[in-house]
Amino acid sequence: MSERAQILLFDLDGTLISAGGAGRSAMQGAIDEMFGRDDLLDFDFSGRTDRAIARAALHKAGVDADEIEAAIGRFLDRYVEVLAAALDPPPERYRVLPGVLALLDALESAGGAGVALGLGTGNIEAGARIKLSPAGLANRFAFGGFGSDAEDRAALLEIGARRGAARLGVPRERCRVVIIGDTPLDIAAAHAIGAECLAVSTGNFAAETLRDAERVVETLDASLWQWLLDR
Repeated sequence: MSERAQILLFDLDGTLISAGGAGRSAMQGAIDEMFGRDDLLDFDFSGRTDRAIARAALHKAGVDADEIEAAIGRFLDRYVEVLAAALDPPPERYRVLPGVLALLDALESAGGAGVALGLGTGNIEAGARIKLSPAGLANRFAFGGFGSDAEDRAALLEIGARRGAARLGVPRERCRVVIIGDTPLDIAAAHAIGAECLAVSTGNFAAETLRDAERVVETLDASLWQWLLDR
């Protein structure tokens, strides 16, 4: 059994849940209110942080550089409001992805005091909690690194890792950190902070495009707890 403390950071969209398009719809609703345009979000969101998505859309809308930070804040504030309404009740396509609940149960049963389960997601924290709430998952992750912490994915994962280490009461460098995600950007960001990555092809990327991860699976399942906890 590994003697290192273990920090596991889960991505959200495409890894834990599919929100049935509610996230993109809410962003479009917020952008419609600000600009009345439907062409500002016509790009792939996969692996991007909320702030990066907002910045790209607002840049495309022609927002001045000296005004863009304030505009991003206004946009994301409204996005959270629209998202909450869109998920109350959630759309029929909203679902927890295969194996997620069983794996979380197994990790919580086997983990013990030396394991910290958190989120590592490009969603801003308020949006992440809203997306997880219909599935009853919001309270299963006490900490994380979020798109509201940093626009760069590697930077927010490092913040999440440091929060996990603080919860465990050990230095960050003594922790084994594993990122669980579904995009090549999750893998690249994990490696950028010296973490391992478990990649799952339940999002928009096939398994062969995720081969740079330490382990690639078609879906999450309870048996993965041993690999994730290095046991």
